[in-house]
Amino acid sequence: MYKDYLTITDVSGPLLIVDKVKDIKFGELVEIFLTDGCKRRGQVLEVNRNTALIQVFEGTSGIDVEESKVRFLGREIELSVSMDMLGRVFDGLGSPIDGGPSIIPDERVDISGSPINPTARNYPNEFIQTGVSTIDGLNPLVRGQKLPLFSGSGLPHNRLAAQIARQSKVLGKEEEFAVVFGAMGITFEEAQFFIDDFKRTGAMERAVLFLNLADNPAIERIATPRVVFTAAEYLAFKRDMHVLVILTDMTNYCEALREVSAARKEIPGRRGYPGYLYTDLSTIYERAGRIKGKTGSITLIPILSMPEDDKTHPIPDLTGYITEGQIILSRALHRKKVSPPVDVLPSLSRLKDKGIGKGKTREDHADLLNQLYAAYAKGKEAQELAVILGEASLSEIDKVYFDFADSFETNYVTQGEYENRSIEETLDLGWKLLSVFPKEEMKRVRDEYIEKYFKKFKKEDDTSEKSEYKE
Repeated sequence: MYKDYLTITDVSGPLLIVDKVKDIKFGELVEIFLTDGCKRRGQVLEVNRNTALIQVFEGTSGIDVEESKVRFLGREIELSVSMDMLGRVFDGLGSPIDGGPSIIPDERVDISGSPINPTARNYPNEFIQTGVSTIDGLNPLVRGQKLPLFSGSGLPHNRLAAQIARQSKVLGKEEEFAVVFGAMGITFEEAQFFIDDFKRTGAMERAVLFLNLADNPAIERIATPRVVFTAAEYLAFKRDMHVLVILTDMTNYCEALREVSAARKEIPGRRGYPGYLYTDLSTIYERAGRIKGKTGSITLIPILSMPEDDKTHPIPDLTGYITEGQIILSRALHRKKVSPPVDVLPSLSRLKDKGIGKGKTREDHADLLNQLYAAYAKGKEAQELAVILGEASLSEIDKVYFDFADSFETNYVTQGEYENRSIEETLDLGWKLLSVFPKEEMKRVRDEYIEKYFKKFKKEDDTSEKSEYKE
């Protein structure tokens, strides 16, 4: 039963205040009927006794305080879910925008949802191959993990996101896999890039896209990640699929949250963001994971562009506390034409040890990972030392590390946008790059792997050098 009111008392920015309301709840959907016959949508942000504060999705211009009618619908935002969602494109609230028919729902689900209860969680331990060496080889993604991508304005994080969405799969198992992609506050060109890329590569068949454009209302932007997770939860926990959720750009989401918070005249926290930003982000991120007794899973890659490339900014800072690691893109590498410009040294996957090793990737993966990381770190130190003291000051082994850092960025980090490397190719490439060092430098690798892998590639390199010399 709808409730209609003609008691609008104030209009402030995108907000309406309606007086003398009864039995209204937080988050309830609203329709506003204007005097010219137009209808707008809104949502209850706050209820104080008999007064309701409403955020209007399409803005408040043209609303006549005395004549406009407000109708409370008695329900929150709901999403129609069914397997027909796969291959479709929706707006930020779940309405189709691809010209196709409306979804005939198996059920309608409230988008609010709940984070997964910690006692019901199953520990993430299955490797997901993304085909990107810097992730698979050094910061492995595990099924059920939350691994954010920290980027900066103008860096190619959207292209890396599209590559991960196209290429991701679980090794050795024929299981139903889907990608639920949510974009918030992006431009029309960016939205079209994702649609065209998914269609051209065939990834669209197993994908669901929710697109909130930059000119869409801020309140819709706040709802979009919750709509995305509602779709993902249906596919994962009702249909037993393994779902990869990609959210871009969480910075735009937080900006919308700040805009609404300011309109409500709330006391601001760090840099003007609401004091409940951490809690709000956690209610989104913690909906990802695995549940005991359920076959399906939700793995999350949220992407956020750090304002001024500042890792201490509240958005990346709080995201890092909630999630299990981070992949960081570097502007310095981007300037050097390294693509994707993944900064290996500060990047981290806290669950990497759970998803690698014999039976998951390969027995030598952990040792190789540690050795590559150490060698690259030492190579960057040698390059910094050469800037201060000159290359002549470097020892012979320092010069090898110096050259290795460049070779590592050129051959390992750099990767084509449509180049899908298997985990075996990534690991073999790592050994090949390490073969420039003498055996004594392999301090983080067990002897058995030195015999089995390092010496094999060392021998191959020696052979190729001799044949070049003969020519």
